[in-house]
Amino acid sequence: MAYPTLTTKPGAIEIAGAIRHGEMSPLEAVEAAIARIEHLDAHINAVVVTDFDRAQEQAKTMTAGRLPQDQPLFGVPMTIKESFDVSGLPTCWGHSEYADTIATRDAWVVRQLKAAGAIILGKTNVPPDLADWQSNNPVYGRTNNPHDHALSPGGSSGGSAAAVASGMVPCDFGSDIGGSIRVPAHFCGVWGHKSSWGLISKRGHVHPVAAGQEAHDGALSVVGPLARNAADLRLLVELTQTVALRARTKPFKDSRFLLLLDHPSCPTDDAVRGPLEAAAAELERAGISVDRTSDLVPDLAAQQADYMRMLNVTLARGMPGPDGQGASATDWFDMRDAQARNEIAWAALFDNYDFVLAPPAPLLAFPHREDRLFDDMATINGTHQPGATALCWAGLATYPNLPSTVLPVGETGGLPCGMQVISRRWADLDCIAAAEAIGTILHG
Repeated sequence: MAYPTLTTKPGAIEIAGAIRHGEMSPLEAVEAAIARIEHLDAHINAVVVTDFDRAQEQAKTMTAGRLPQDQPLFGVPMTIKESFDVSGLPTCWGHSEYADTIATRDAWVVRQLKAAGAIILGKTNVPPDLADWQSNNPVYGRTNNPHDHALSPGGSSGGSAAAVASGMVPCDFGSDIGGSIRVPAHFCGVWGHKSSWGLISKRGHVHPVAAGQEAHDGALSVVGPLARNAADLRLLVELTQTVALRARTKPFKDSRFLLLLDHPSCPTDDAVRGPLEAAAAELERAGISVDRTSDLVPDLAAQQADYMRMLNVTLARGMPGPDGQGASATDWFDMRDAQARNEIAWAALFDNYDFVLAPPAPLLAFPHREDRLFDDMATINGTHQPGATALCWAGLATYPNLPSTVLPVGETGGLPCGMQVISRRWADLDCIAAAEAIGTILHG
């Protein structure tokens, strides 16, 4: 099954291997990536903060030094989402009033990546407050989808996905509370991993209104990698995880899958349904068991309502919403109780199934718009649907704190379509491995 690709550039592990075997130097790898960004980004606008001079100096030092044995990303150029602090670079989350806010230290993820030998070339675009499925803001402008510049690359890690899909860099790191890794991966045709809540530290990924102060690792929100293959996702998770993960030993061919294509909160566009049904059929032809229904699935309408309530309170930090009402401490604890019950329901489902397959979003990449998708209407199967309901497939894994890997599975009309592979909490490496096996069956 084919899906549209824009680049056959090597991944992070492949670049690291070439450096290790003397086929290229860190400086050559960095300068090649800078050349790609300078050539391609005039039309895409993904890498909105550049740090080329420091990257080249670091690469020169690495090239002149001894090759270390304990840095699996030694010399690999990459970018990172604008919302992560990188010492010496601005962090504004798309707001003009914070455009000159310069970070004085690296985020925890950035430190881990640098310790592994990665070279940060710059930062990739986001929407204001990371709160849209577009990546457009008054500071850096609009990022275009590499497959069609009239379309959104997704958000809020849209710049990240566009940079990876176009071949500017082999990988990037994003964040996700409402599909912000998974949707850009889906829209741009790359791989992305939403980690289990709490797996990877978010220190240094804090709204600039906090003025450099650390904050609690807020509910629902996680960080995770985007890349062009599963192996790179796996390595990036292993380099940044704070909880020891162990992959399961059950053979992939013996795994039980549940395919969910319908959600009571929002219809699924045929442009998404078609590639996912075709992918499931390919798995079945390969001897994989794929169920379409199960009584174990939690009440998805109730889950979506609870997710949206918690999401809105989390993003507003309990402040009054449009109705003028704020959330009390009692309200918050009630929400956490409901979330805990939902987590238990999903754990029961995963006692019977190994993985759930689902759309990352109910639609493919959509045309640029001035308003947020969530504040207006989305077009699905030719009809108008409240844009906020499109978050239903994001909430499927976010609300119960589950890991989800998105891989590209097919295309409709030349646009890529992805699929979520979801499993129990802390089964991050299993999700990535299953997605890798699915990708091999579909694409060879």
